[in-house]
Amino acid sequence: MRLNSMTVKISIASDFSRHPAGRVIADGPFSGESFRKKFLEPPIKNDKHITIDLDGTRGYGSSFLEEAFGGLIREGFLPERVKELITFKASDQSLIQEILEYIDDAGK
Repeated sequence: MRLNSMTVKISIASDFSRHPAGRVIADGPFSGESFRKKFLEPPIKNDKHITIDLDGTRGYGSSFLEEAFGGLIREGFLPERVKELITFKASDQSLIQEILEYIDDAGK
């Protein structure tokens, strides 16, 4: 994770795990809940912009993505604010669309 005064840059593969999996911490150390708590919630609480590079992992399970990003909404963050603060980079654009749907669905 790299910080400057306004932006946090995260490569999930480099900064977290090449094998992100599971929903909750009980599922293992590289769960969506663990990623959310360590990498997403602190900068969002401080209104920092986050750029997330999704490339380089061995893939993503829906439970990981839904808990990491949809979980932000269940933790009290507004969907619109989350989408303003997070920018995604991915060679597979459908992955970004999937995450945005999890954010929207959690806000309903």
